[in-house]
Amino acid sequence: MALKAVHVSDVPCLDQVPENTSLGLYSTRFSTGVDVGRSSFRIPNFLVIGHRGSGMNMLQSSDRRMKAIKENSIRSFNAAAEFSVDFVEFDVQVTKDDVPVIFHDNFIFSEENGVVYEKRVTELLLSDFLRYGPQREPGKAGKSMLRKTKDGRIVNWNVEADDCLCTLKEAFEKTTPSVGFNIELKLDDNIVYAQEYLVHVLQAILEVVFEYAKERPIIFSTFQPDAAQLVRKLQSTYPVFFLTNGGSELYHDVRRNSLEEAIKLCLENGLQGIVSEVKAIFRNPAAVTKIKEAKLSLLTYGQLNNVAEAVYMQHLMGVEGVIVDLVKEITEAVSDLMKPSKEDAEEESLPEGEGVGVVGQMTGKSKPQFSQRELSFLLKLIPELIHS
Repeated sequence: MALKAVHVSDVPCLDQVPENTSLGLYSTRFSTGVDVGRSSFRIPNFLVIGHRGSGMNMLQSSDRRMKAIKENSIRSFNAAAEFSVDFVEFDVQVTKDDVPVIFHDNFIFSEENGVVYEKRVTELLLSDFLRYGPQREPGKAGKSMLRKTKDGRIVNWNVEADDCLCTLKEAFEKTTPSVGFNIELKLDDNIVYAQEYLVHVLQAILEVVFEYAKERPIIFSTFQPDAAQLVRKLQSTYPVFFLTNGGSELYHDVRRNSLEEAIKLCLENGLQGIVSEVKAIFRNPAAVTKIKEAKLSLLTYGQLNNVAEAVYMQHLMGVEGVIVDLVKEITEAVSDLMKPSKEDAEEESLPEGEGVGVVGQMTGKSKPQFSQRELSFLLKLIPELIHS
C-alpha cells in the first residue's frame, strides 16, 4: 500500500477504529512475565533490553563493540540472549507485499556499477528486500549494503559477524523463546500517514505476533502517536509504550515534544507506559514522579544507558528498565548492583530504627551507597550537568 502524505489537520480523528477493522482477530491471552491491562499492568523486575539485539551498529565508531554483530538480526538477538537480557528491542516495517520485516532505517542503500542508490524499505517486495546483504543460499552473493550516517556520509555496512536480513516471523521462530520482544513500530518521522494505511500496517504486524508469539513476552512501542493509539485499540493483550525523546527535538505534532505530552497521550488512550530518552529523565527528575503517579511504567533508551552508574541511578529514581547497546557489560552490572546482599536481608530483619538508612544497598564491590540526603543532592545536580 502506498504512503499518503497529508496536512496534519486533515488526519482523521482516531477516536474510533474503522468498522471494517478485524478486532476479532486478537485474543486476550496474557504474555508471560508481565501483567497486562491499563490499571493492573506492572513490570515485575528491573529490565535490561538489548537495543536492536545485542546493540546498534555505529559504523563510524572506534569502539569495536558497536560493529561486532549485525544489528536487528537473528544472530544479534540470540547473542543478546546469551547474557540473560529480558527483552530484545527491534524495529519492524511492512513491505509492499504486506510482510513485516526487521530493519531500522527508512531507506536501504546499495551500490551498483559505482553508483550509490537508495530504496525505501516499505516500497520493496519481500523478495527484493531479502536480496540485500548475506544470503541464505550457500555461494550466493547478495547486493551490497551501505548506510547513511547521521552526518550524511555513506559508508560500507561492515561488521565482524554479519547475518541475513529477516522477517518478524523468522525472529519468532529462530530466537531463544525465553527472550521477550520489544517491537518498535517503525514509521517515518517525515510522513503524515493516512489512518487507513496505519491500520493496514498494524494488522499485518499483529497477525504475525498473534500467530507466533505463543508465551513470549511482548511490548509494543512507537514514536508515532496515532500508531500507538491504534495498536492499543486493535488489541488488549500486549502493553503499548509511547516512545519520546522528551523534547530534545521538536516536531509539528506537539504530542511528541515533552514528557508531559507523553503522559497525557498515554492516559487519554490507555497506553501502559513511556520509553524516554534517558537525558530527558535526568534533565527533569520530577517527571518520574508524575509518571509514577499516573500509574505508568517507565523505560529509557540512549547512550548514557551504556554507563553502569547511570543505569543504577535510574533504578534508584524509579525507572523500571533500560534499553542498552553494551548488553554484556550492563547485564553484568545490573546483576552485581541490584541483587540484595546478606547485609540487606539482615537490615530488613532489624527492628525499626536500627537500620543504617542507606538507599540502594546492593551487592558488588563497586556498588554506590547513597543516603537520602545524598540522593536528593544528586537528583538536583544531574539536571545541571546534563544541561551544561
